[in-house]
Amino acid sequence: MASTMASLRHFGVLCSFFLLSAVSLVKAATVTYDFNITWVAANPDGMHERPTIGINGQWPIPRIEANIGDQIVVNVLNSLGNQSTSLHFHGLFMNGTTQMDGPSFVSQCPIPPGSRFTYNFTVDQPGTYWYHSHTKGQYPDGLRGPLIIHDPANPFKDMYDEELILTVSDWYHEQVPSLLARFMSKFNPTGAEPVPNSVLLNDTQNLTISVQPGKTYLFRMVNIGAFPGQYIWFEGHNMTILEVDGVYTQPAEAEMIYLGAAQRCSFLITAGNDTSANFPIVASMDTTMFDHLPPDLNYNVTGWLVYDSTQSLPAPASIDAYNPFDDMTLIPWDNQTLLGEPDQSITLDVIMNTLGDGANYAFFNNITYTPPKVPTLFTAMSTGDMAANPAVYGEYTHSFVLEKDQIVEIIVNNIDPGRHPFHLHGHHFQSLYRSAEDAGTFQDSNVTEADFPQIPMRRDTIVLWPNGNIVLRFKADNPGVWLFHCHIEWHVQSGLMATFVEAPLDLQKSLVIPQDHYDVCNAGGVPSAGNAAGNTVDLLDLSGQNTPPAPLPGGFTARGIVALVFSCLSGILGVAVVAWYGFVGMEKTAPIAAGAAATESKTTSSSDADSTRKTQQQEEISNNNNNNRNSQGGGGGVLLQSQGQGQQQDEITTVAVA
Repeated sequence: MASTMASLRHFGVLCSFFLLSAVSLVKAATVTYDFNITWVAANPDGMHERPTIGINGQWPIPRIEANIGDQIVVNVLNSLGNQSTSLHFHGLFMNGTTQMDGPSFVSQCPIPPGSRFTYNFTVDQPGTYWYHSHTKGQYPDGLRGPLIIHDPANPFKDMYDEELILTVSDWYHEQVPSLLARFMSKFNPTGAEPVPNSVLLNDTQNLTISVQPGKTYLFRMVNIGAFPGQYIWFEGHNMTILEVDGVYTQPAEAEMIYLGAAQRCSFLITAGNDTSANFPIVASMDTTMFDHLPPDLNYNVTGWLVYDSTQSLPAPASIDAYNPFDDMTLIPWDNQTLLGEPDQSITLDVIMNTLGDGANYAFFNNITYTPPKVPTLFTAMSTGDMAANPAVYGEYTHSFVLEKDQIVEIIVNNIDPGRHPFHLHGHHFQSLYRSAEDAGTFQDSNVTEADFPQIPMRRDTIVLWPNGNIVLRFKADNPGVWLFHCHIEWHVQSGLMATFVEAPLDLQKSLVIPQDHYDVCNAGGVPSAGNAAGNTVDLLDLSGQNTPPAPLPGGFTARGIVALVFSCLSGILGVAVVAWYGFVGMEKTAPIAAGAAATESKTTSSSDADSTRKTQQQEEISNNNNNNRNSQGGGGGVLLQSQGQGQQQDEITTVAVA
């Protein structure tokens, strides 16, 4: 009898599964977004209006929303005029559609100005995500926004009355190309990252959220910033965490959370019954990540839960210390157990160092990522059986070839005094271990397999503490080309990335790259076949591949470069001072008449030169205006000004608001 009942239960479960599958198939929809990526003017912190990358003439950019099982189609037109672009849909696995993942020179060619590109993929993961540019550090200029996948079968759907989306972000008054030029400069050999000018909640500094007493709200929160982590708390309210990075969790109570760049967290807030006061929502930048703290920086932003709009909006109370919830203690809702011992273990040591051009670069195992000439996915698709050989992807993409269904372990040793939020494309990873700050390398610890949790926390982005280490594990069950990188955008640009090429031979059998993807390669002059150097005959011939600057001569250090630079500047200044005093002395001994004549002659020459320069500048501005009107169809209110001739069109970077 018991056996019969068990069989009936099993049959019932199968029927329910097929019924739910049929329902979801019927309900699945195609959700289409048409995005014209343009420059717009914005002033979100009220302190400085600047050119910002918007969509369809608007900023903040639209959120993307769909239901689990839906097909999302995003049609992109790049109307920036002076920069290439791409879109990455952060946290989505892109199962079977790795060509839609978005990083330039990894899964696609950058989309040049005037070109079109279509992203087309099906979403099978519920949760809180975001999308952003993945080209040349571009997203801090505004091309980033939330992406929400709703789940009709959400296990917590009966626990709240309403959903709210909350983004937190750092904000810069200067555009990324200018900031990046100074960051990657011989005048910044220690690699001090640009410090943001402010912090935003929902892209403003004046956020108010009306709440009703007794109601419970699900907040979907995303750190869409480029650099610092953010401490978040709601005065007078506790949070109940239900999801991180698209992974449902067992409910966990928290008073404060910490979100590194790119991390997400969904939590419940229940409004109290007392309507006599409004309550601050506080986001505070992690200033320990800054090399220097500008004296005028306000590193906090305050929003408010508004119970009564007639009451004041109070300033936040002071706190004694930050004490955020430890995300390593979270337990996934599905209770997925620890993956088995790894088939492949990869150790990555993080260091920062100065190269021969005097700039500071970021390294995994002494390799600083340098984009290939051919996007890595296109190399995997065009090199036949050689695609299983990591050499064809070039030395500086730092590529690891993974076999299908391998258990892969990543050990990251942070030999650096800064925090790093590490993100894996195409997967969630199990977070097996995170050391304390200053614990050194994992190899020097006494941690063994037996010390790992049996039900590890899972997510796609994890913060690694200074001079500490982490151990991650995932199953290589998603053929594709996937990046693993620090999500501090300055570190992405300085090379803190590695590439996982997963089951490339399987990929060749199943994947079809659309024609419009090849079209943008052709439009941008980017080769779409061959090894990392674009060689299609001898696939192991990497001559001509893109390379980083040469190493420094032996004995040079960042501090030594700083000392050398300032010594040279001091010497130049000293020579200039001596020359100036000598010139003044000569003038004093010259006859008055001759001195007057010399002054008159000098003034006339200077005036003529100034007049010539002004005329040239006016002609240049006029030409720029005319060129911009031609490129923008006669409108748009944005002036594009070249600041030097680059190798490609998208290197013309400076934009001014008219």
